[in-house]
Amino acid sequence: MKLVNTILKLYLRSRMPHIHNLMEKPEATQRAVFQKLISQAKNTEFGEKYDFINIKDYKTFAERVPIGDYETHKGYIKRMMNGEANILWKGSIEWFSKSSGTTSDRSKFLPVSDENLHECHIQGPKDSMTLFYKNFPNATVFNGKGLVMGGAYEHYKPHPETKYGDVSSIMIDHIPMLPKKMFYTPSMDIALMAEFEEKIEKMAQQVVHEDVTNIGGVPTWTIVLFRRMLEITGKKNILEIWPNLQVYFHGGVSFEPYEVQFKEFLPGNQVKYFEVYNASEGYFAAQSEADADDMLLLLENGIFFEFLPMEEWNKENPKAIPLWEVEAGKNYALVITTNGGLWRYQLGDTVTFTSTKPYKIQITGRTKHFINVFGEEVMVSNTDEAIAKTSEKLDVLVRDYTVAPIFFSDDGTGKGGHEWLIEFDEVPTDLALFEKTLDEQLQAVNSDYAAKRYKDMALKQLIINQVPQGTFNGWLKSKGKYGGQNKVPRLANTRKHLEEIQMYLKSEKLGSPLSAVK
Repeated sequence: MKLVNTILKLYLRSRMPHIHNLMEKPEATQRAVFQKLISQAKNTEFGEKYDFINIKDYKTFAERVPIGDYETHKGYIKRMMNGEANILWKGSIEWFSKSSGTTSDRSKFLPVSDENLHECHIQGPKDSMTLFYKNFPNATVFNGKGLVMGGAYEHYKPHPETKYGDVSSIMIDHIPMLPKKMFYTPSMDIALMAEFEEKIEKMAQQVVHEDVTNIGGVPTWTIVLFRRMLEITGKKNILEIWPNLQVYFHGGVSFEPYEVQFKEFLPGNQVKYFEVYNASEGYFAAQSEADADDMLLLLENGIFFEFLPMEEWNKENPKAIPLWEVEAGKNYALVITTNGGLWRYQLGDTVTFTSTKPYKIQITGRTKHFINVFGEEVMVSNTDEAIAKTSEKLDVLVRDYTVAPIFFSDDGTGKGGHEWLIEFDEVPTDLALFEKTLDEQLQAVNSDYAAKRYKDMALKQLIINQVPQGTFNGWLKSKGKYGGQNKVPRLANTRKHLEEIQMYLKSEKLGSPLSAVK
């Protein structure tokens, strides 16, 4: 394996000119990507609708093609899933990545063309590893194996030739068999299992016997796996099982809530942490410097980037700007055009540029209120729908609410959750039943939350705390924000609002919130 590591290091070193090119010639790189995308899609239904054949520059494209989102794309996507060709992208699309839903969909399905798979989703990890080796040229990652925390995929019943699932499962399926055996663990029959509890158990039983040198995955499930590995082996930490572990590539959710636990699992400074920005729609950025808190935007992987300034977010016809017009320090909503057939697509993520020479970003949140601490991607539309259905089912009226994350606890359970403060007009006779029903309804409307709640493996059942009537209005008044234009923040990725309300209750001597927990 030492020879293999040396050969692959040389390969990654040969990719550095590609990285330098996007750093030194960002505008030219992005303009070339734009022209290629327009050319490849000019004969599609979407391309003919907007006359791509006569679009010669970005300015014309921005004037002609409206900014959209999943709602504006999903009609096309459904036809593509049913086998229609040349709709949003050339040819037929066999694979679709599954992600959390919108206001009217439990899940989203994003097209993964061959170009999108190989030039973006697979290219991105290569770029990440290239940047890691640039920082640590003496690393020996390829002397051992990489841990694959993959999902599962299935066939689309109305058109079985179409397959959909987590983007990780699509990538795993396309890795050639020899590299799978040489460089990855667990075995693919385990990595692609759909039943997650069984998958974690079989994965833990197998990987404790492997020499794992690198990990990539969402922190939530990685922690679940680590805990089971320690139970199986009786070891004190993961480095006693994997003494040659060198790097953990993390992304998708904020790593901050997990840092303390990871330091316990991986003591010392041996393991390096590298952040990446990957999503169902594409692989967008990767950390380029050790110990940095920002990521290099990957500009040559089949994605054309645009950015919505904050003042444009809520406009009916927002105006985006291209990469070469952004300014450091400002908040932008990300808009992407991809080689999977997404055109001027609002991702919902917000970023700020820490640098424009080269272009480096930090993820700052979402354009709307949300909770995504554990990868659950819960939106206000989800909680509104869940609480409405629960209230109707149990004949209860809710006046107002706010929700905050419960970060991984230190009591040994190692599980996160959601804490709700609810002000009722009509209080439920059984608050514990309301709590349980609300959790079930939220799982029903949000597939990512349901996945994290599966058998309590990563998230505990949500907790409800009842607050006295008048709490929310009183809190807003105390902040000088009482009135029609000021609303209670429904969701937040921190506990700031929730703890402010709890402090307000104490200061007004209204008591502490009443919990359903016995």
